[in-house]
Amino acid sequence: MSLQYLKEAAAAGDREKLVRYVRLHFGDGNEEAGRKEIDKAWAEALKPLLEVPPTDREFILETLRTRDSATLAHLFFHLHFHFVQQSGEWIHDGRL
Repeated sequence: MSLQYLKEAAAAGDREKLVRYVRLHFGDGNEEAGRKEIDKAWAEALKPLLEVPPTDREFILETLRTRDSATLAHLFFHLHFHFVQQSGEWIHDGRL
């Protein structure tokens, strides 16, 4: 999928094309594997919160308030890979 294809999908509001790209990317070309990778990240992100620990919410809110969308998106992808790697079922090379 080309960058132009993704830009056109975004402009048309075609979320499915964008999400399919993410699944294929995260699954190293396998859409079902990508779906599992996304699910692993969500599960790993949830685990540390189950005990309702104190967190630095001010840091989170400040980051959301002061950073641009592109930076936040990059952070989002880094967090995804962090939590998938933490799962112990790492299939990626670790580079974005």
